[in-house]
Amino acid sequence: MKNKLKITFLLLALSFAFMFNKTEASAKKLDEILNYTIMANVNSDATVTLNYHIDWKVLDSSSEGPLEWVKIGIPNNKYISYKANSATIDKISPMSSGGAWMRIDFDRKYYKDEVVSFDFEVVQDYIYQVDYDTEGETVYEFTAGWFDNMDVDQIMILWNADKALTWSPSAEIENGYLVWSDRLTPSEKFKVTVTYPNDAYEFDLSKNVESHSSSYSSSSDDSDVSETIAGLICLIFGAYLIIKPITLIARGVSNYANGGSFGDTTKKYTRTKIVYYPVCEGCGGTREEGKDVCAFCGRSMIKSKEVITEDALKNTEKAASKFTREGTFRYSDSPNTYVHVHVTHVPRPKPSCAHSSCACASSCACACACACAGGGRAGCTNKDFYNTDLKLKQLELKAKYKK
Repeated sequence: MKNKLKITFLLLALSFAFMFNKTEASAKKLDEILNYTIMANVNSDATVTLNYHIDWKVLDSSSEGPLEWVKIGIPNNKYISYKANSATIDKISPMSSGGAWMRIDFDRKYYKDEVVSFDFEVVQDYIYQVDYDTEGETVYEFTAGWFDNMDVDQIMILWNADKALTWSPSAEIENGYLVWSDRLTPSEKFKVTVTYPNDAYEFDLSKNVESHSSSYSSSSDDSDVSETIAGLICLIFGAYLIIKPITLIARGVSNYANGGSFGDTTKKYTRTKIVYYPVCEGCGGTREEGKDVCAFCGRSMIKSKEVITEDALKNTEKAASKFTREGTFRYSDSPNTYVHVHVTHVPRPKPSCAHSSCACASSCACACACACAGGGRAGCTNKDFYNTDLKLKQLELKAKYKK
């Protein structure tokens, strides 16, 4: 029986891995984090002031529209205060759906290849454990909010080293701060811990994060655990197979009832400005009309190529808006400048649903709650990561510290 369960578990694990990898590979990256810096200072009352700085680059403003707002994961909902520290933030507000977040609304829309830099501050509580591993010592454990569909070119965590006893992983000390730096791939996390003597600050036992080993029974047999996990996976997989078709049918009916995507479409224009070299830079041959490469040596004749944004259409590239048919057209008086127009038909959005740059495509009501399941423009942190309402998380934490 146990062998059958092990085989079932292996097959299901492979199926899930294939399904999730396929989904992840097909997801198009909308954005990239160039720089993600968090500076932490412990206050006398043991709260921590976290100052965030993020340089966020837009890679695609066509698929989901321009970048208008994001949400960034914070440790938990036990914050004391928050505020914006840069002019690029029009509004900052907390969100608690599916986790703990700060929603950042920007001062304007940001388009492909633009970078928005923004800063904000959160004073955070309930992120330490008194007598965590050693009696007389208190540990802060901090995991920066991570991003499910974005690369982070550089993450830096700076933690004030004053009164700190030990820390993990190893860090450089610069200007009185412990400094960690790394590069993160999508969904990759970065965790640091800093240990203090119990008398370093005003630690409050009532704000203690529960012990990672308090509710784990070490007498549990490994085979029982494996069988339980296999059973849970079977249950989840079976529920997915049943619920998914029902969800798709319900969504289709809803779209139809609300004037959705059953034939009610609108045209979407993608205009690309192309500038050609008059003669080939390789062999000096003259470019043939309608050709992108040299007829003699095969070298590209394209000097520059860029998508004309909505902002450009309203300002510097107004003349391009007159082209509304599929094809390539001569643009301006220059004989070497053209506009390529691609026309697609997309479902007309519901008039009552305000647009946001969240990657939840089904409805505005989701309010980016799908971020941890593969949403795009949202920083993702595990729900109640610091276990302020710890229940089933105990088993996971025990497994984590056993490694």
